[in-house]
Amino acid sequence: MEFDSDWLTLGRHRVRLRSTRGFPTETMGSVAEVVRLAIDNNLSARARLVEIVFRQEQTYDIAVGTTLMEDSVCAPHLEAAIAVVLGLLPEQVNITVTTVSQEDVDLPFGVYERMLAEKLGVVPPIQ
Repeated sequence: MEFDSDWLTLGRHRVRLRSTRGFPTETMGSVAEVVRLAIDNNLSARARLVEIVFRQEQTYDIAVGTTLMEDSVCAPHLEAAIAVVLGLLPEQVNITVTTVSQEDVDLPFGVYERMLAEKLGVVPPIQ
């Protein structure tokens, strides 16, 4: 049983919240909502928020999965915007956009999010 993580569904995103300081707090849920809004309004429809990790250094590592290479171009701009909204320094928000091939994850809703999480290493593959 993991006590440092929690799963949250935000619209079409199924995100894992993980904290190195213990169980994720309500603040992490608020951060996830802000990040979800930023992704939905600035990245492609195939981009999904997969994981947010809160580190002891007061930094947020955000993992986004997508099938479109163009989504990775927006990551630096989103980092700065999210940091401003949350009242953090730009160095405290790190977004990693991982692009996977369409053939690897071209499945119905729900399965797509799971496959992205597996490809990014957030969850182990189903045996």
